[in-house]
Amino acid sequence: MPAARLLVTARLSDPGAVARLRDAGHDVVARDDDRPAAPDELRRLAAGRDGLLCVPADRIDAAFLDACPSVRWVANHAVGTDNIDLAAAGVRGVLVTNTPGVLDEAVADHCVGLVLAAGRRIAEGDRLVRAGGWTGFSTDLLLGLDLAGATAGLVGVGGVGRAVAARLVGGFGMRGRYLARRRHPGLEDRLGIRSASLHELLEEADVVTVHVPLTPETRGMIGAAELARMRPGAVLVNVSRGPVLDQDAVVEALRAGRIRAGLDVFADEPLPAGHPLTALPNVVLTPHIASAGRETRRLMANLAVDNLLAMAAGRTPPTPVTAS
Repeated sequence: MPAARLLVTARLSDPGAVARLRDAGHDVVARDDDRPAAPDELRRLAAGRDGLLCVPADRIDAAFLDACPSVRWVANHAVGTDNIDLAAAGVRGVLVTNTPGVLDEAVADHCVGLVLAAGRRIAEGDRLVRAGGWTGFSTDLLLGLDLAGATAGLVGVGGVGRAVAARLVGGFGMRGRYLARRRHPGLEDRLGIRSASLHELLEEADVVTVHVPLTPETRGMIGAAELARMRPGAVLVNVSRGPVLDQDAVVEALRAGRIRAGLDVFADEPLPAGHPLTALPNVVLTPHIASAGRETRRLMANLAVDNLLAMAAGRTPPTPVTAS
């Protein structure tokens, strides 16, 4: 196969991943910037390129593909592919891949961190101490959620959801409920959790964690009506995609003090300065870093490179994605 013309749209955490593309003899343009490219810059850089290694902030839609007709391969540095119009890619014969599996444990770790930070009010305690507002030990200062014996509700039990279930149920001694398209008897037997409808899960759970891809069916799946079903003081954690939640409804539930939350993803990213969420004490906010373990990001970069190298060589990539 002749050398391919490739574009890496943002700086990768592992410089060796880009070196692998060049060592394979390909012509590689790699942006030395960890911030995503603006749409006009992305189109300019992608012109004449055969393949892209892109990040979730890059919008690869029909308009982009029409403007850059040379692009035949798209390797997404993420599990989710909501930034890519898979149907448009399929019609145009563009192959798309993602990076599943390698980030499950890291995202689960971060999810549990958000559960603890929000449920045990760790971030609030940190702010109190830093501001000099702590006046000494008090028996009712920042009372939070005891995880042992409480109920965890998992919305989705793919790789990340299963890893979270193992930590919360197997590690912290929580009871477990899960929502999935089908039952998972092996998971039920191993951890003692059981299937539930979304409404049952929300009504029973002290902690609700979200692990579904963003699709037309999941967009806004937890809105005002669903939040109203949650138990008073329950903790909602989202490490999937922001638009799975109705963010305005989440703000209102937090303002009313009905729930606590830990959010790593948002409807619009980056979260605008002065957004209502930033003024609320009962939510912990992190900047889309759930997969940001050093080794995990290295594995993600290199799996994306594996996919791009395979497509450039005319082979089936390790982790292809197609429109469902």
